[in-house]
Amino acid sequence: MRRNVSVIGAGNMGGGFAVHFAIHGHDVTLVDHREANLEDAVKRIEATVTELNEGDITDRSPDAVLDRITLTTAQEEGVADADIVLETVPEDLEIKQAVFEAVGEAAPEDAVLASNTSGIPITEIQSAVPDHADRVVGCHWWFPPYLLEPVEIVRGSQTSDRTMDRIREFVESVDRRPILVRKDVPGFVWNRIQNAVIRECLHLLEEDVASIEDINAAVRDGYARRTSVIGPFETMDVAGVEQFRTVAEHLYPHLSTTKTVHGTFDELLAEGRTGIDAGAGFLEYDDPGEAIVRRRDARLSALARCFDSFDSPASAESSDSVAE
Repeated sequence: MRRNVSVIGAGNMGGGFAVHFAIHGHDVTLVDHREANLEDAVKRIEATVTELNEGDITDRSPDAVLDRITLTTAQEEGVADADIVLETVPEDLEIKQAVFEAVGEAAPEDAVLASNTSGIPITEIQSAVPDHADRVVGCHWWFPPYLLEPVEIVRGSQTSDRTMDRIREFVESVDRRPILVRKDVPGFVWNRIQNAVIRECLHLLEEDVASIEDINAAVRDGYARRTSVIGPFETMDVAGVEQFRTVAEHLYPHLSTTKTVHGTFDELLAEGRTGIDAGAGFLEYDDPGEAIVRRRDARLSALARCFDSFDSPASAESSDSVAE
């Protein structure tokens, strides 16, 4: 069923939402407080759709996608006909609360009010809109949203069952996998796991156990590659629960349990090594930031095509014949 989706915030994530929702047949209104941000978003949308075509992810033209996207700086008008409002503004509680106060009054009484926050408790966002709290829900996507499948759906303390059902149905309508977060804990699921891995990586680095390059490769080319096809619980089942229990008994006392931010962050920031836009972070970069991101997305597209080929009926028949 076609829906009217209003996206608040025309940054990288907001533009990515607009592309993905429009490709899947929904009408999108992209709202931002600056006209220049909307103009930049159009350029990114055109480039993204072109890249998705080159990666065989879609066969829609940039013009066909843009035909489904309305751009506006008028927030109230932009949400007036929305079935779903999805905000992706900066990770600041006061900013998000202000957005929900405004759209809660301007959007239709039945509209779902969703936040793409990656870690701010949904219950705290709900507290700013007591009259609409039952319609407020977390809807956290990984970037880029047009290439990665899981979407966290987070229940706040006052989110209704109906709201949970409607946002889940919407996520499934755009070919994404809902991850139902039953407790409104900081960081939800994905960021808790990601930061647990990052904390241990920084611990290994600061203890001089291995180099940045080798730790990076161990995760990227080993752990992450295997985890992309078999999750952690399956991994334990395959290896044997007893084996993992034995390893845990010996290893857990040695893992990082720090509750303070690693000093390496502050050292890099003091040196101006803020990441790819600065040409350096943990690693050195010769290519422009946009080229690095495009290369990442091209690899993700290739990975998606690979998985699709294995999941297709033809591949299953081929696998069966080989097995026989």
